Amino acid sequence: MKVLIVGSGGREHAIAYSVSLSDKVDKIYCAPGNAGISEYAECVAISAMEFDKLVDFSVENQIDLVIVGMDDPLVGGLVDELEAAGIRAFGPRKNAAILEGSKAFSKDLMKKYNIPTAGYENFDNPEAALDYLETAKFPIVLKADGLALGKGVLICSTLEEAKEGVKTIMLDKQFGDSGNAMVIEEFMTGREVSVLSFVDGKTIKTMTSAQDHKRAKDGDQGLNTGGMGTFSPSPFYTKEVEDFCNKYVYQATVDAMRAEGREFKGIIFFGLMLTSEGPKVLEYNARFGDPEAQVVLPRMKNDIIEVVEACIDGTLDQIDLQFEDNAAVCVVLASDGYPVAYEKGIPITGFEEFKKHEGYYCFHAGTKFDGDQIVTNGGRVLGITAKGKDLKEARKNAYAATEWIQFANKYMRNDIGKAIDEA
Repeated sequence: MKVLIVGSGGREHAIAYSVSLSDKVDKIYCAPGNAGISEYAECVAISAMEFDKLVDFSVENQIDLVIVGMDDPLVGGLVDELEAAGIRAFGPRKNAAILEGSKAFSKDLMKKYNIPTAGYENFDNPEAALDYLETAKFPIVLKADGLALGKGVLICSTLEEAKEGVKTIMLDKQFGDSGNAMVIEEFMTGREVSVLSFVDGKTIKTMTSAQDHKRAKDGDQGLNTGGMGTFSPSPFYTKEVEDFCNKYVYQATVDAMRAEGREFKGIIFFGLMLTSEGPKVLEYNARFGDPEAQVVLPRMKNDIIEVVEACIDGTLDQIDLQFEDNAAVCVVLASDGYPVAYEKGIPITGFEEFKKHEGYYCFHAGTKFDGDQIVTNGGRVLGITAKGKDLKEARKNAYAATEWIQFANKYMRNDIGKAIDEA
């Protein structure tokens, strides 16, 4: 079969790698792709938001399956348009992708169906938000309602910071139209855990757990980013936590979406906070996490195409989802200055080392070809992933592998997975 993957980051590279392992697949395309993805796929110069071109390409090239990796095209309704043209597509339709597309929607859904989450209020008027803050308890969390590349969340310690945050989100529109509405949420403390899941509208099968590191600098300092690294599994995701979430979070979310007439097929990403009062949902995403996909997919034993088709066909209950009994750590190599300002077009060397070592992966996030040379083309450049028998070995292997890659403004956090030592 012919598969088209939509997206251009490390997540899509991890998906392309997994798809390349399937005996069912003869040809892979990726739109628009990147330099690393081109190892497995023919990259097509169509952006993820050019829906008409993506549909036309899929029809003309007789694509059997489209896997939509990114949030923007899912929220925008790409799956609906592909299906209308008779193309099988993996990912939620527009009316279900709102689970990620609107934080206000997802908070209201959790409240209505008693899914544990932080207390909150929704606002579409900055003056009302400012009035509310006058009596709020600090620290407090401000969230832009719409998509913001993982950066539309501000944690404010004081009233002054919070007022400035309202200005940033709703008045200055730093995150664009995503800031037309805003959620103000109680600040929760505890360990964060990410759990990805496959969903077929009725059945949900969770994947192995992971933990992301969002802040730009060591010690969880600096600005929020799209993710500076991750590890899997999380030692804090215990059997007790899993049992609680199975009962009160996972199936409850799938059932809630069905009850709302928004049947969800695709990936639900559960961002959890393990609070002293029990696990609570921080956020939902409607697709694979990035960089979580880079540590979860290499550990998956199943043929990804079989699982994806089961989600589309509503037969996920027949799939025995399995993961290797090991661990993986991903360290993101970024351009120095990310997420604010950074230089692009810098040559990268060292890729050949990854072909010499089993269990090591170099997932491209922001790269492109300049002639025959691969150069940087984004803030997050590469996701260096390694497996090991346990988390400590995987962490050691991943950091060793970061030394194989060189580019002039290479930057990374040095404490990805450090929490492992405290488990």
